Amino acid sequence: MEPDETFMQEALRLATKARAAEEVPIGAVVVREGKIIDATAHAEMLALTAAEAAVGDWRLTDCDLYVTKEPCPMCAGAIVHTRIRRVIFGCADIRAGAAGTVMNLLQHNALNHRCLITSAVLDTECAALLQDFFRKKRHGAEQIDGG
Repeated sequence: MEPDETFMQEALRLATKARAAEEVPIGAVVVREGKIIDATAHAEMLALTAAEAAVGDWRLTDCDLYVTKEPCPMCAGAIVHTRIRRVIFGCADIRAGAAGTVMNLLQHNALNHRCLITSAVLDTECAALLQDFFRKKRHGAEQIDGG
């Protein structure tokens, strides 16, 4: 298995754990020198905060972020601020994806840092987890409404 797939599997494991707690199933891990320094608001924000504490610096220039869903604009801003080297995401966010799908804040010319981006790593698995979660949420709401 490729390193990107290995780390994305860990992000998927965290997303599955979130789903079991009836939270939106998005998982994220920050990797530095081939080791996960954080596995944990939005998943990206939690991961960045814990990684900053682990490194002892807000600059995460030698770290990579693995996240099951494309970052939203808020998370993309935080990612650029911390100077993450590379963002690897699973499924695209067709409504608010800020890593190239709707907009690309991670490589925006006006900002002081640009991240490398790798998309669609374990895309099918990441998308299926989210789709299943929201399908069940909608089905539960229909039952409550009498539908």
